[in-house]
Amino acid sequence: MKMTIVGIPVAALLLVLAVGCQTHPETGALAPQSTTGFDTENKEKFVLLDPGTQYSITCSGLQEAKTEDGRLQVKANVRNRENRRLQVQIDCQFKDAQGFVTEEMPFQTLILTENSQETVGFTSSNNKATKYTIRVRQAR
Repeated sequence: MKMTIVGIPVAALLLVLAVGCQTHPETGALAPQSTTGFDTENKEKFVLLDPGTQYSITCSGLQEAKTEDGRLQVKANVRNRENRRLQVQIDCQFKDAQGFVTEEMPFQTLILTENSQETVGFTSSNNKATKYTIRVRQAR
């Protein structure tokens, strides 16, 4: 005869308790996990920050230039892929050669009519920037 506790076999109950009670020793410093995952903003020049913009927005072109005094100037053609008016927010993070942010522009509202495209430009305020990431999110 098998033993059960309220309809649960004792062996299954002991297995659940044993797995649930495992401990993870915390000895000293631990290395970060997933350092190459979820780092799109470190690799791409144009990123969409949420599922809504991933579905509705695309970038059909990027343009980069340097001003006479060495500041980075970038433009993005942002396209609405939907047959409805969209309101999104867009900003730009200017980065140095190692990828560290030197300047972050504030998010600005961008209204895109049905299936339209708008060119949005950003210019860094200093000559430290060599890289950038333009970010788009749903309006808040």
